[in-house]
Amino acid sequence: MLIAGVDDAGRGAVIGPLVIAGVLVDDKSLASLVSLGVKDSKLLSPSRRTSLAEGILGIVKNYHIVKLPPDEIDRVVETGGKLYRLNRLEARAMAEVIRHLKPEVAYVDASDVSPERFKQHIAEEVPFKVQIVSEHKADKTYPVVSAASIVAKVERDRAVAELRSRYGDLGSGYIADPKTVSFLEEWVKTYGSYPEFVRKSWKPARKIRSDHDTFQRKLV
Repeated sequence: MLIAGVDDAGRGAVIGPLVIAGVLVDDKSLASLVSLGVKDSKLLSPSRRTSLAEGILGIVKNYHIVKLPPDEIDRVVETGGKLYRLNRLEARAMAEVIRHLKPEVAYVDASDVSPERFKQHIAEEVPFKVQIVSEHKADKTYPVVSAASIVAKVERDRAVAELRSRYGDLGSGYIADPKTVSFLEEWVKTYGSYPEFVRKSWKPARKIRSDHDTFQRKLV
């Protein structure tokens, strides 16, 4: 039986892409993933994730990655209903991964508050029969989803590292990171608007921009 695990990385970030990754294994290879020591990527150090990702790609039969850039996320969010529309965008990306891998069973980490609704949104985009298991925290429950989580996080880390090498220390890309906040504030102060790798529709990003504009108006 061919089994896929699908997960994301960077959903809540204000900088960089939202990455969706899927891995495909046969049922006999699941034990190899467990022996490798896969677990939720958030519980692993960057170096450990990188090491595990190499091992994972040596075990799986196939894998596929979809990167959703900030401008695509902004287009969806700005049409209204941020959470719902972002969930639909992510469901379509997961469906793309499943279409590419063609598993018999796909385990996905549900982004929607309703795992069943998330499952239906994915199924609508897949033209062949596949059993979809959609659950919250699937990356903690199913090793194949843990493996996908690791691959997704390593790919996002790589994308953020490339941005950092070009534009300076922008931190992790999450608004909880003071380096990220400082980077956004300094960029807006210098250029007056955001670069293409920032999710401009995110509330914290809008607030930083609004605070800057208010300050500028007071100077006039």
